Amino acid sequence: MAKFYPALNDELRAFIARQQLFFTASAAAEGRVNLSPKGMDSLRCLDDQTVAYLDVTGSGNETAAHLLADGRLTLMFCSFDTQPLILRLYGRGRVVRPRDEEWQPLFERFEPLPGARQIMVLDIEAAQTSCGYGVPRYELIGERDTLRRWAENKGPQGLQDYWRDKNQTSIDGLPTHILEE
Repeated sequence: MAKFYPALNDELRAFIARQQLFFTASAAAEGRVNLSPKGMDSLRCLDDQTVAYLDVTGSGNETAAHLLADGRLTLMFCSFDTQPLILRLYGRGRVVRPRDEEWQPLFERFEPLPGARQIMVLDIEAAQTSCGYGVPRYELIGERDTLRRWAENKGPQGLQDYWRDKNQTSIDGLPTHILEE
């Protein structure tokens, strides 16, 4: 059975720390629901009510657009090892960009990743665990370095150009404000 928590606790934080992969889900009132896998040691528990992840440049920028339009964000963690468990974090999210005052103190909590474009902060309203008995077991072979190499090869100006060409609106045409001052 599912169990709800009002905040993270030591056990849930330890579970999150062991996960190499998590998923984000967001949506605006209209349009597509976005569901994205994340890895690369990009998530940090800031406190019992707040988590954040370092968002690196990708093909789209859906979560930023959805958070600006609606604010709802869900993160999901699945255990793929011997002890089955699913953890969902529900709440309201916000986007922090390098131009924002909050950027530097948050960014210092992460290992720098090439192509880092923003930090997504989730203010947790509820955490929910469920059994995960139907989730298969997998072994991590290793991180992919493709996105890291791609961003390094683009360089700072190439990334800015990419953001301008590919990341300013969502696939449904919602603004992301990635380059606005």
